[in-house]
Amino acid sequence: MKKFFIALTLSLFITPLFAQATDQAGGKSNPVQNTFGTTTLIDMATTESPFKHSLELQIQHRFSVIDNIHDLYGIYGSANTRISLHYGITDRLSIGVGTTKDYKLQDISWKYKILQQTEDNSMPVSLAYYGNIVADLRTEDNFAPPTSKFKQIHRLSFLTQLILARKFSEKISAEIAPSLSYFNTVTRYDDTHGYKNLNLGISAGARANLFGNNSLVLEYDQLLTKQDLATQPKPNLAAGWEIGTGTHSFQIFVANYNQIIYQRNLVYNDNGKYLIGFNIHVRF
Repeated sequence: MKKFFIALTLSLFITPLFAQATDQAGGKSNPVQNTFGTTTLIDMATTESPFKHSLELQIQHRFSVIDNIHDLYGIYGSANTRISLHYGITDRLSIGVGTTKDYKLQDISWKYKILQQTEDNSMPVSLAYYGNIVADLRTEDNFAPPTSKFKQIHRLSFLTQLILARKFSEKISAEIAPSLSYFNTVTRYDDTHGYKNLNLGISAGARANLFGNNSLVLEYDQLLTKQDLATQPKPNLAAGWEIGTGTHSFQIFVANYNQIIYQRNLVYNDNGKYLIGFNIHVRF
C-alpha cells in the first residue's frame, strides 16, 4: 500500500513533464502565482516564500489530544506552540528563525525556489529546496547516559527536503516532498532497540479552494526508514480549513501529531489519538 501511494503521487507530477506542447513561443513566460496560500501547508513546507525584503510571522499552536468534555476535547490540556519569523532575501531565497515550547527547540531554516511553474506550462512544476537546523536546549541528561561525555553538538538535528509542487487549476494544488533528516542523538533503549539517527521520509499534501478565500488542506507524512522498535512510528495525518487574505492566513485542523518541527513529527510520532491545532501567518 505504501509503495502504491508513493507511485501514484509521483505520477501526478511526472506525467505533465512528458505532456508539454513542443511548439512553445520564444517569449518569456510568467511564473504561476499562489500555488499555495501560505509558506506551510499545515506543518509541511510549501514552495511559497516571503517576497523580497518582506517578513512573515508564523504562530503554530497544538492543543492536547482530544479526550473528553472534561478538558474541552484537548483545549484545557497541555499545549505546544511555535513562533517563527521569516525574511525574504530575494523572491526565491528566504531564511527563518523559530522557537518551540516542547523540548525547548530553537531552529534556523531556509528555502530556495529552484524552479517555478509557468503559465504557458513550459515549466510544468515548481521545485524548492528546504532545510533546517534545530537545537534542543533541554538539560544535558536528556542526550546521553551518565557514562557518556556530553557535547553541545548532541543537541542538533538536521533536515533537507526537496518540494515538488504543481498548481493544476485555480482551485487545486498539490505537492510531494522526499526528505532526509539526521539526529545527532536519538533514544536508544539498548544495543538492539531504539530510533535511528538517519531517516528518510516522504510527504504529500494538497489544497483545494472551495469558495472565496476558503480552502481545504490535507497532509500526509510517511517515515520510510524502519526503526529498531517493536511498534513503528505512525504516519502523520492532518486535514484542515484555511481562510486567507492578502496579508493574513488562518488554518484550523485536526492532526495525529503535535511536535510541529518536521523531523520530530516524522520520526517520533507514537500518538494514537488526534488533536486540534491552528496556524496563523501574518505577512508584512
